[in-house]
Amino acid sequence: MAANTISAYLNDISKFAQYLDFAGKKFEVEKIDLEDIKKFITWINELGMQVSSQSRVISGLKSFFGFLLIEDVITTDPTLLLEMPRISKLLPDTLNIEEINSIVEAVDASKPEGIRNKAIIEVLYGCGLRVSELINLKISNLFIQEEYLKVIGKGNKERIMPVGSVALKFIRIYLEEVRVHIDIKNGFEDYVFLSRLGSALSRVAVFNIVKDLAARAGINKSISPHTFRHSFATHLIEGGADLRAVQEMLGHSSITTTEIYTHINRDYLKSIITDFHSRS
Repeated sequence: MAANTISAYLNDISKFAQYLDFAGKKFEVEKIDLEDIKKFITWINELGMQVSSQSRVISGLKSFFGFLLIEDVITTDPTLLLEMPRISKLLPDTLNIEEINSIVEAVDASKPEGIRNKAIIEVLYGCGLRVSELINLKISNLFIQEEYLKVIGKGNKERIMPVGSVALKFIRIYLEEVRVHIDIKNGFEDYVFLSRLGSALSRVAVFNIVKDLAARAGINKSISPHTFRHSFATHLIEGGADLRAVQEMLGHSSITTTEIYTHINRDYLKSIITDFHSRS
């Protein structure tokens, strides 16, 4: 599994251990039963944890006890009858073309980090990358002449991603005019996007870049690097792109994950009826 998934699962087990300590019980896996886990779920719910986060914690516990069962540490899995909480499917926030352009225009291109940030925004939107894929993008995986890049996604799965002319333009400018002047630290020579200190950017750094630019552009939506991925997929679907092709570009293992992007605004649906239906 990906490093972030492993970290999240370990964190889930840590929360469970904290609860057991709070409840005055020892963390003896062979003595844990379904009632203990149900009380733990009630506990994190009362602490105000969102349903989506509760679902992920339960998934972590199920994986943990499933592992213990396979390894013959326990003889019965206490999570076997544990139900996942129902999660309402909220449509992700997206940006329209004008909003994306206003964010790009908010970049101060007179500064070296501004040129880098413009390239980051164009790659996030132009390729629909996850933030983890962006910060780990390697120069050796850029094929500029062929206009594509190789992405290492979740679970170290590789996929080939076409790159548009706008994103390529700003990647070139950043590599040729900014990155060449950075004193790069050992081990980061192949990373595309670097901090001023010469190391790879962190997820938090990219998040802050996006939030700052959105504020400068006067956009009041809740925006993160993932918003550009949502926008990338939504605009492709609304433009008539094949769902399977979008699934491949996003690196989704299941098409049901991609289907959330098939939400289309009401004006677009109305225009489809007006243009194509015989009774419009």
